[in-house]
Amino acid sequence: MQFKLVPTAPDDLAYVETVQRAVPLVPGSEDDCCARIMRRTEIAPRDEARTWLTFLRALELAEEGASGFTRTRRDPEPEHLRDAFCDRLYGVDRLLEILAEADGPLSSKAVFDRFRDDVPAYEQYRWSDRLEEVWSERVERLLEWAVLLDLVDRDEDGYRFA
Repeated sequence: MQFKLVPTAPDDLAYVETVQRAVPLVPGSEDDCCARIMRRTEIAPRDEARTWLTFLRALELAEEGASGFTRTRRDPEPEHLRDAFCDRLYGVDRLLEILAEADGPLSSKAVFDRFRDDVPAYEQYRWSDRLEEVWSERVERLLEWAVLLDLVDRDEDGYRFA
């Protein structure tokens, strides 16, 4: 299973642990978990807390069971985060491929333009008139996470494969 929701990348990876610790060890509903994330971090509104909860699931730092959502007992170690990010988030492998094949750095818009055909058909229909807005933001967020995870380098000229 691959996930699509991606929060804005924080300034450092330590923040991932802060958000993970906000998810309870005892199962809770999505509403309860989102409220707890919002209380224990500066994340708001609720939709952003929900995005973080989903993202933590993608990184295998939280899970959804029959009784609700819980924090896993896995520490957010960079190597594991990189592996989970590449394997469990939709489009990361393609974005890295695009950057690896580029002759030089690419802007996030240039990366999106090359990625556009990889947006799933149902997402193209879902976001028809807002496709570029929604997916270019998602691509940019993925790129920023890739920078944070040392998979991609960024400078004033754009992004390049690390």
